[in-house]
Amino acid sequence: MKNLFVPCPHRRELHLQKMHQTLFFAMVFSLSSVAFSQQTLQDTTKVETLDEVLVKAVRVGTTAPITHSNITKKDLEKRNLGQDIPMLLNYLPSVVTTTDAGAGVGYTGIRVRGINAQSTNVTINGIPYNDAESLGTFWVNLGDIASSVESLQLQRGIGTSTNGAGAFGASMNVLTDAISKDANAQLSNSFGSYNTRKHTLKFSTGLLNEHIEIAGRLSNIQSDGYIDRASANLKSYFLQASYLSENTLIKAITFGGSELTYQAWNGLEDLDLLANDRTFNTSGMYTDAQGNVRFHDNEVDDYKQDHYQLHWNQKLDNQWRTNLALNYTYGRGFFEQYREDEDFEDYGLMPIVIDATTINTTDLIRRRWLDNDFYVVNANAEYKNNAINLTFGGSYSTYIGDHFGEIIWARYASDSETGDHYYDGVGKKKDFNVFTKATYRLNDNVSLYGDLQLRLVDYKTSGMTSDRLPFNIDENYSFFNPKAGITYKFNDHNSFYVSYARANREPNRDDFENNATVKPEQLNDFELGWRHASENFTFNSNLYYMLYNEQLVLTGNIDNVGNPIRTNSGKSYRLGLELEAAVKISDKFAWRPTLTLSSNKNQETIASINGEMVNLGKTNIAFSPEIVAANALIFQPKPNFQMALLSKYVGEQYMGNTDSEYSKLDGYFVNDLNITYEMSFQGNEESDESRRKPFLKSILFSGLVNNIFNEKYISNGYYYTYDDDFTTPGTITTVEGAGYYPQATINFLLGMTLKF
Repeated sequence: MKNLFVPCPHRRELHLQKMHQTLFFAMVFSLSSVAFSQQTLQDTTKVETLDEVLVKAVRVGTTAPITHSNITKKDLEKRNLGQDIPMLLNYLPSVVTTTDAGAGVGYTGIRVRGINAQSTNVTINGIPYNDAESLGTFWVNLGDIASSVESLQLQRGIGTSTNGAGAFGASMNVLTDAISKDANAQLSNSFGSYNTRKHTLKFSTGLLNEHIEIAGRLSNIQSDGYIDRASANLKSYFLQASYLSENTLIKAITFGGSELTYQAWNGLEDLDLLANDRTFNTSGMYTDAQGNVRFHDNEVDDYKQDHYQLHWNQKLDNQWRTNLALNYTYGRGFFEQYREDEDFEDYGLMPIVIDATTINTTDLIRRRWLDNDFYVVNANAEYKNNAINLTFGGSYSTYIGDHFGEIIWARYASDSETGDHYYDGVGKKKDFNVFTKATYRLNDNVSLYGDLQLRLVDYKTSGMTSDRLPFNIDENYSFFNPKAGITYKFNDHNSFYVSYARANREPNRDDFENNATVKPEQLNDFELGWRHASENFTFNSNLYYMLYNEQLVLTGNIDNVGNPIRTNSGKSYRLGLELEAAVKISDKFAWRPTLTLSSNKNQETIASINGEMVNLGKTNIAFSPEIVAANALIFQPKPNFQMALLSKYVGEQYMGNTDSEYSKLDGYFVNDLNITYEMSFQGNEESDESRRKPFLKSILFSGLVNNIFNEKYISNGYYYTYDDDFTTPGTITTVEGAGYYPQATINFLLGMTLKF
């Protein structure tokens, strides 16, 4: 969903840009200085191992009693044609994705086990990525980050201890590009429906003097969107300087992007439009003085975000490793809206009198800004021998976010001046955690897992909300999160695991705005799994029971900028079975199905219906389908040629928590076709001539046809109610309403990557 506080002041940007450039090049210089004082690299196979230390503290191994999926760079490459990270993960177990613009570019969302992105912890190289106040993750701010991902692990449930906000449905940790031993470059271009195009340039110097690598990426993604005017223009970059020796890895990394997206977060409430003009976008719509319906050209979200990371990994001996990471993130931007007939009072303006007529309303254009700074320090150490793998460490972060609003045009400006703020507010958050986790191999068959985390959160706000209401929060939370599990290896092909995890999570800024007495949520997560692996068949099954207290569930409603509204739900639970398999049918055919069956219930729901409080008893949790299934049929006649039919089924779901039929979203079944062919120019190694590395190593052709059967489906929406006491005097009637986000019908993307 959207960044409620979409962000950006000019007052210090130039100064900070210069400071950031100086900081980064100082890092590069320091790496270069260190490089020539160290011994020669002994073993370049250490590169991958040391790179993985960046995420070792927040990841789990293959045999850990944590339910997870691993995604590699190669997996992403096949469908990386411009769509955001959530869309590329659509076929993982228990995952449901959606996109505002309808075609996977721009604002996209992901839910895991029915839980939205605000409850999914995301880290990049171990650094928290979730917005500290909203707790959301906005991939639109990092366009084409998938092109700089080395690997990704999605943990379902609570998972292992991680940095930043706690995981309440999933945690996703991303490792960016590893060091390349050899120099290389890539030029990627893709084009497709709705004038979608992606242009990416990547390079790596390889290891210079066997110690130093400089690598980077520039990207631009643009799309007109499936929904009318829901355009996106995403520019991004990635640059890293690395120093490597036998026992040391130091990385200075900067990455970020700017996004300009036309808003599409209103959805469609008009059922007639939904049936006959499903791409209609109400955002920016207004009526001019002549009574004509028009659309504001700049009803956009305009945001920039820059990340600066410094990582130092040190291998002390065969048992000990340490990792230190520093991060600074600078975000700034705004969203702009045309508003009709706004009350002067709502903007702190005085009524004016013209020709004896008092005027206290006006049409206006407003911008709501956020200017934020986020600092992080991570430190951890790992000890490993034949019996035990012990990791301990901690993280400290501090966030400062300035929120303010401006009127940039008004039909009647009253007493306002250019640059005036009609509201100002500040949010400050400090987050500290320490953890220790260990895997102990009891014998050849049994290993034990333990994980303890203490997390302290301090959140303060001052000033006003965007509705000009006083907003002063001063909350401190102390969370203790224990986890434990056992893995039993039955034989070389089968293992079983059982785990328990406890997690606590604080409310976000929106929760406090909607309810000052909101409570933190707690979760007890029980997981029982079986893993089978053989040459031609792998199978994973997992039974989970997630028992919540005061879960912050989606009410189904959204605020006036498209953010989901949440509320505490008392006691609730999620009970589910996840199945996934990989079957090698022959040398050319493979089959990879996944299936999740679940029951997701609020134990007791009390709602106001027709003016009376009614106990509805046990109800379904919003946005939690009971069936989520995916399937991949893969045909690979040659090693460099692959065709895959990808299918996704999401069962019906409610958009609210009262089981109202009005809030029900129909299930849908969508199929995509993905084709890749790589033409190699490496030659035959038996020939001396062909051993010379060619300038152009290969060309990768990629094609993706989404929704090949032209299904008209809806993956997301919102539901609301209000009391109407005007129809019949003395009688209150509850009126229901809903909005929907239609997804694109059949569409395609074609791409070509030149690898040098």
